Parts: sequence; structure tokens; C-alpha cells
Amino acid sequence: MRDLVFISGAVILLCAGQLVRAAGEDKVARGKYLAEEIGKCQECHTPVNEKGELEQEKAMKGRVLNWTPITPVADWHKTSPDITPAGRLWMRWGGEEAMIKYLMTGLTPRGKPAGPPMPAYKMKREDAEAIVAYLKTLK
Repeated sequence: MRDLVFISGAVILLCAGQLVRAAGEDKVARGKYLAEEIGKCQECHTPVNEKGELEQEKAMKGRVLNWTPITPVADWHKTSPDITPAGRLWMRWGGEEAMIKYLMTGLTPRGKPAGPPMPAYKMKREDAEAIVAYLKTLK
């Protein structure tokens, strides 16, 4: 009987581990979808090659923005930052939670919005967490 309880417990833990892993993978997939298909983050944060194609091996590593508005916009940024965990932005802002808070509030840790052309997103926590989970998978 004791062996049966042990084996049952082990099976339950194994299944729970699979569910947690699947939930984590779903969160990353949702984050990728939100970042790439909805937010189009790669359009500004991923470098392009000489043909204008995104350099996927450098996904979200920052980019020189070769466009400006016709009418001048104050504080327009000519570059976008590396938004991967290896980038200085994560360290300067204080890590994962700061990135989540930014996506939820549209405000940097200093309490100011990011400069244009960055839009001020105001996401639900679960969506912000999903995007950050995806960004954490990028090298």
C-alpha cells in the first residue's frame, strides 16, 4: 500500500510538472504573439540587413531608426534600445518587474513615458508578463 501511495504521488508530481511546463510554454507563445503580431515590437527593436529584412538572430537587440516624421516631433528617438534581458535597459530599469510595470503603465521607472515613436502601452498584467516571458527567451 505504501508503494502504491508513493507511486501515485510521483505520477501526480510528474503530471503537475508537465502542466507547469506547458503553461510556461503557452505564456511564452502568447508573449511572442503579443510582441510580434500585435505590438509589432520587432519593427523598431530588431535590426535589418541591407535588403531591409529583419535579422532574426538579433531579435529585439535594438536598431537605428532610419525614418522621421514629416513634421518634427519633440524628443524623437533615432535609435531603439535592446529590450532583451542582455540589454542595458533591463539593468538600468531594474529587471523583469520594471519591464512588466512599464508595459502595464506606459511609464518608465522615472515615472515618464518613453520618448516617441514608442507608444504608451497599458496592458493587463498577464499580457505584460507574457511579453516579458517571451523577451527572456531571446539571447
